[in-house]
Amino acid sequence: MQQKIRSIRSDEWLAVKALRLASLQDEVAHLAFLETYEEAAAKPDSFWQERAAGAAEGALGVQQFIAETPDGGWVGTLTVLIEEAGTTDWAGHAVERRQAHVVGVFVRPEHRGTGLIKALFDAGLEWAWGRGAERVRLLVHKENGRAGAAYRKMGFVPSGVTVRLSEDSQESELELVIERNRAELT
Repeated sequence: MQQKIRSIRSDEWLAVKALRLASLQDEVAHLAFLETYEEAAAKPDSFWQERAAGAAEGALGVQQFIAETPDGGWVGTLTVLIEEAGTTDWAGHAVERRQAHVVGVFVRPEHRGTGLIKALFDAGLEWAWGRGAERVRLLVHKENGRAGAAYRKMGFVPSGVTVRLSEDSQESELELVIERNRAELT
């Protein structure tokens, strides 16, 4: 693999925006992301600047990783959020222990099947474990078979938790988790 996996820098907000917009044009974006291309494209530059700064190298609670080609192109990404015990997550569920939540996973179609997603997850998991996470979780739509299979291949297993996308929606996502001790064995 020739791509370099690294954390974003805060001054790279234009590239963060461009990769997010590309991800929202993917054929399964409606299953994988909670916003549309139109919603994201309408956000002001200040939003993207703050988003990049908040998830850049050195940030404590959030880190966005990218896969960068030798010529500087960004071809994949994922973001890891630390969730503290005693708080509630974005869906209002209690967080029982320090954990990490992976969101925004995307690999450009022409780079899928190359091991890039594993390299991104390896970096994200290492970062999460280094911040004391006891487990890492992610949510996947039951109809997003490609993503679900990739996550399971990396050792994530269903937790039994299902999360509704919104109060108004009947659609839900499955929570997949990897425990720290299990990850160290794989």
